[in-house]
Parts: sequence; C-alpha cells; structure tokens
Amino acid sequence: MSAPVARLEDRWATLRELTAARIALGRCGASLPTGETLAFELAHAQARDAVLIPLDVEALKTDLEGSGWHTLRVCSRASSQQAYLARPDWGRRLRTEDAAELLASKGRYDVVFVISDGLSARAVQEHAAALLAAVAPLLRDLAIAPVVIATRARVALADEVGEALGARIAVSLIGERPGLSSPDSLGIYLTYDPKLGRNDGERNCISNVRPAGLPVAEAAAQLAAMIRAALHAKLSGIGLHAECQQALAESASP
Repeated sequence: MSAPVARLEDRWATLRELTAARIALGRCGASLPTGETLAFELAHAQARDAVLIPLDVEALKTDLEGSGWHTLRVCSRASSQQAYLARPDWGRRLRTEDAAELLASKGRYDVVFVISDGLSARAVQEHAAALLAAVAPLLRDLAIAPVVIATRARVALADEVGEALGARIAVSLIGERPGLSSPDSLGIYLTYDPKLGRNDGERNCISNVRPAGLPVAEAAAQLAAMIRAALHAKLSGIGLHAECQQALAESASP
C-alpha cells in the first residue's frame, strides 16, 4: 500500500518555517481567518510603534557608559517627531547649539559612531550597544571619538557630526524603516571624510542587523573590515565597493 499523500496544508506549514513572508494564509468564507487578521494587525501596530515610540536615551547612555564608552547627545533640527517625519531634510542637520558643542570637542579621530533613532528606536535600543561592544575589540588600535547619540536623526546627520569632530570616518547606526515582519532592524552606514553634502553613493551600508537577520557578531566583523578598507583606500561608497571587488578578483586569479 502506498504512503498517504501529505495534505496541502501540511506542505505549506513546512514552507512557512523557511520565511517570514505571509504565505498560504487560508480563508474563512471570503475573508482571512481571524487568527491571521489579528496577527497582521499586531505586526502593523509593532511597525507603527517602532516609528513613533521615542528612544530611551538615558537607558542607552547607561548601557554604553557601562561598557566604557564616553557619550555625547545631539538632536536634529526637527522640533518634534511629526516634524521629523514630514521634513526629512530637518533630520539631516544638527541644531546650531549642538553643532557648536561638537566643534568644541573636535580632535583627531579615525572613527566616530553616531547612534540615531531613525525610523525604529526599538532597533537602536535593542542592538546598538551590543554591536559597539562587539566591534570595539576589533578596532583597539584606532582613535575612536565619543559615541554620539542623535535623536530625530537621518543617516546624513552623521556627516555633519563627523566633520565637526574631525573624524576620518563617520558610522551611522540607525533604526531602519520597519516592515511588517521586521520592526527591529538596525542599519549601518559608513562614510569616509564625512562632511555636509555627501550623498548616498559615497556611503557603504550593512543592513538588517537583528536576531532574525544579520547577527550582531557577524555585522561587527563586517563593519570592522569595512572601516579598515575605507581607511586604507581613503574612500567609501561606490569607489570602495569597486576597489574591494577588484581586490577579490585579483586574489582569486591563479
């Protein structure tokens, strides 16, 4: 007697274990099952919370300083979360008083890490301190500036921070725009010779840092390698990517 054929529902259950995508949700009459509808509404609420709930700066500062980091706090020119969401350009510039404070701390640094709430304070709260703890031992020989905690900030704010502090590289650790299955995704953006006017083509990115995506330890190793490559090549962005690709090709040649 032949083995029974697996039910269609069971085959979909196996596939669901391989992805966070919503597949084969089923139906109840002309609608989705109640459980799936509630799960979707929960995911949507988590995504909204990621954007709207403010970063707990004091808790983050305590975590960082407990690991030996000195911190500075700044804010963008967006006066509220509503203004931040409506005017991305305000999130790319420092408040005048904060820019002046950073200039007073200017030094000769290889790297400055700028932790920004971005569009997911949850991602920053849960992963930023752990990422810095993992990357610190890999960069012991470099001059690291105080960690800058920035609120209502976009990626490009790190350019102005890096320029003000005199850092050769600015690294933005920022909460990424949440999806319906990833409200806690942290992004990393690296810019060599940071200054106002840099564009996205002059940055390198490591994205989706979270337990269900790129693990913190692996992200730290990639970031450390990227920092050293940028310092060696004296550039970042498309140019650095092309140089790394060429180096990989040459190393693979007989």
